[in-house]
Amino acid sequence: MKQLGTLYFFCGKMGAGKSTKSKQLAIEKHAVLLSEDEWLSSLYPNQITSFEDYLKFSAQLKPMVKKHVQSILSVGTDVVMDFPGNTQKQRKWFLDIASEVNASHQLIFLNLNNEQCLRQIVKRRNEQPERAAFDTEATFIHVTKFFEAPEASEGLNILEYGGKE
Repeated sequence: MKQLGTLYFFCGKMGAGKSTKSKQLAIEKHAVLLSEDEWLSSLYPNQITSFEDYLKFSAQLKPMVKKHVQSILSVGTDVVMDFPGNTQKQRKWFLDIASEVNASHQLIFLNLNNEQCLRQIVKRRNEQPERAAFDTEATFIHVTKFFEAPEASEGLNILEYGGKE
């Protein structure tokens, strides 16, 4: 029987390091890296100016991405998805992608506290000025309200990394 790829995805608050870790993991695993930010900025240039815009365009993207990822997994290639898995609903989407094609999965939970995330957001804003309008403490506080830490009952293979203080 042909070996299927593994789907890797992330959970962590804004600023926890999901994008950085996803790039490192894709290199380590010789995997295909898919970034939601890249897809959204390519398909909807200058159209995402609010969290509501993000939610709308992200939802439009998901059916196409799901099929694409399942095709890649089916030929035996690992996929690292830099898409948020920060709510049970989002994580269920990733689980469905993998389980519908009988591929394995790994959720990487970057469990950093608010202070650690905010410090990293300030650093990122300085390194990537183009993100300064979105990467604010107000945005962090808003999106963190929706954050749900993963639970065993979700049926996920979870690898947790704690914050280093």
